[in-house]
Amino acid sequence: MIDNYVLIRAVRMFIDLLKILIISRIFLSLIIRDLRNPLLNSIYRITEPILYPFRMLINKLGVSTGMFDFSPLLAFLALDIVGTFIIRLLI
Repeated sequence: MIDNYVLIRAVRMFIDLLKILIISRIFLSLIIRDLRNPLLNSIYRITEPILYPFRMLINKLGVSTGMFDFSPLLAFLALDIVGTFIIRLLI
C-alpha cells in the first residue's frame, strides 16, 4: 500500500512539474525572446516534445488560432488524462 502511495505521489509530482514547465515556457517566451538563453532553451527542450504533437494536430485540423498557441491547453488536458489513467492502474 505504501509503495503504491509513493508511486501515485511521484506520478502526480511529475505531471505537476511538466505543467509548471509549460506555464513557465509561456510566460518566459513573453519576456525573453533569445532562444540562446540557457533557462529558456532548457525549458523548450523539455516541453517541445509534449507540445509539438498538439500543435501539429491543431494545424492538421485546419483550426486557425491566429497568434495564440492552444497546444498548451491540449497538453494540460492530455497530461491530466494520462496521469489519471496511470494512477488508476496503480490503485
